[in-house]
Amino acid sequence: MENTEKVQVLIIGSGPAGYTAGIYASRADLSPVLYTGMQAGGQLTQTTEVENFPGFPNGIDGNMLMSQMEEQCRRLGTDIRFGEVTKVTLGKEKGDYHTVEIDREKTILARSIIIATGASARWLGIPTEEKYKGYGVSACATCDGFFYRGKVVCVVGAGDSALEEATYLAKLCSKVYLIVRRDQMRASKAMQSRVLSTANIEIIWNSQITEIYGNDGVEGVKIHNKVDNTDTDIALDGVFVAIGHHPNTELVAGQVELNGEGYIVTHDNTTHTNVPGVFAAGDVADPRYRQAIAAAAGGCRAAMDAERYINEL
Repeated sequence: MENTEKVQVLIIGSGPAGYTAGIYASRADLSPVLYTGMQAGGQLTQTTEVENFPGFPNGIDGNMLMSQMEEQCRRLGTDIRFGEVTKVTLGKEKGDYHTVEIDREKTILARSIIIATGASARWLGIPTEEKYKGYGVSACATCDGFFYRGKVVCVVGAGDSALEEATYLAKLCSKVYLIVRRDQMRASKAMQSRVLSTANIEIIWNSQITEIYGNDGVEGVKIHNKVDNTDTDIALDGVFVAIGHHPNTELVAGQVELNGEGYIVTHDNTTHTNVPGVFAAGDVADPRYRQAIAAAAGGCRAAMDAERYINEL
């Protein structure tokens, strides 16, 4: 492609990790370029109020938080561009440029890359689910459980993450339904024992949600039992989907080291990947915590690692 540009630091992704990386890389005079992807601001733009990000004692709207991060990042000098990375070809040796295609029409040659593409929650895929995202449907109990104190909710899933969310919510909510598609759970025996011994958690086996309904917010769900072929309505206030996350690593699969779940592997308590000059920050490299503040910290670390890498060249 004739439309080619060289940059010191290219940041792929615009959630808390990407914007924080931009802030630190800008302050290090690295003239970073950041491509937002198709969802500028990342997952937090799908939430309403964020209660657990430090510095906002009364909480802050998720879109507002990301808008302020973007503004700060831009003010300090990051070149933020709306666009999608469509292909990445990574160099192999220290000092090699990495070739990145943007929207299939522009090429960036980057001395270093910070991958901050995040992870996407897996959803149920039913029509009414999208309608209530942020208004009673969530994929993060740690983020949103506070809003359901004393209320009735359900958790969908059967793995360790789902059971962890159910036990967390049981401390806040009056009742938690755990909806399991089969007659058994995938979670560890320890997690299963904890759930079974929690009085306000009720397990609904062999079932799946077919509809989420309400007015301004969720008011209930319809559940289909696959064994006896019956349908039941359950009145509740919130639905937490915990059927896993999918790290957005398709662009670099086969070029950087991934773990068994598809998350980027970083080394020696840094953001370094196995490819020189390529760093990973945020949910794309974090199968455990997946919190905005942890992602922001990862962005800081990735920018500092990139600065050291470039200074060594």
